[in-house]
Amino acid sequence: MSGMRLRDRVAVVTGGGQGMGKAYARRFLEEGAIVVIAEIDSGRGRSAATELASLGEVSFAEVDISDEDSARACAEQIATDYGRIDILLNNAALYDDLDFTDNSLESLRRVADVNVNGTLLMSRAIAPSMVAANRGRIINVSSTTAYLHATSMAPTEEFQGLDSYAYPMSKWSVIGLTRFMAGQLGRYNITVNTIVPGFTLTEASRKLTDADGRNEFVDASERLTPMRIAAFQPEDMTGTAVYFASDDARYVTGQLIVIDGGMVSPT
Repeated sequence: MSGMRLRDRVAVVTGGGQGMGKAYARRFLEEGAIVVIAEIDSGRGRSAATELASLGEVSFAEVDISDEDSARACAEQIATDYGRIDILLNNAALYDDLDFTDNSLESLRRVADVNVNGTLLMSRAIAPSMVAANRGRIINVSSTTAYLHATSMAPTEEFQGLDSYAYPMSKWSVIGLTRFMAGQLGRYNITVNTIVPGFTLTEASRKLTDADGRNEFVDASERLTPMRIAAFQPEDMTGTAVYFASDDARYVTGQLIVIDGGMVSPT
């Protein structure tokens, strides 16, 4: 059993109904937090809350993070129900249904609206509660794809036009957004940091691999990674989330931690 470092803290995990989000929710519960799974899919959100209920106090809140009114209503309801919001983990993002070869402006706008604007809108909705309490932790989630600028999402020998890199672009934007949010909220004792996962074997990612969790990207990355591992489990990300959410990181803000076995080393 872990050390209960988040005892009685109210933590909101967006996209907590599956994959990495559910792993974060599970670990927060194990650390003693009261967890709200904020999900656009009510069936998925309620199912995850039911599944995790034996671990502690967990509830579901429906939200569309890309809709400002929905984000605000969700934040206000949670603050009313629990009296405060101590932790926000911005995990929700478009990924599993994306066509990475779609370089249309429409696709770029759709991805940015959820992955970037949704992170901002949910943070903006919850920030007043944290400011009033003069305390809070906001944790964003990026991706190592933000750093893989030399690899086309749909490589061909002939020039087909500039790729939009919609998903990697959105995840790079989250890193920048983290820095600007940290700069604004630090005076209120609110920290804002980013987890940067490597390729993680969630339900969504497994659609891109074989039965053993392998594909060409994993094989190539493994050879370039110091720890010789390039596909991770959702649980591998949760310790960093607990660190950022805990008092151990009370003076850490505007930072990122990459969890990928050493392949990407931001400076």
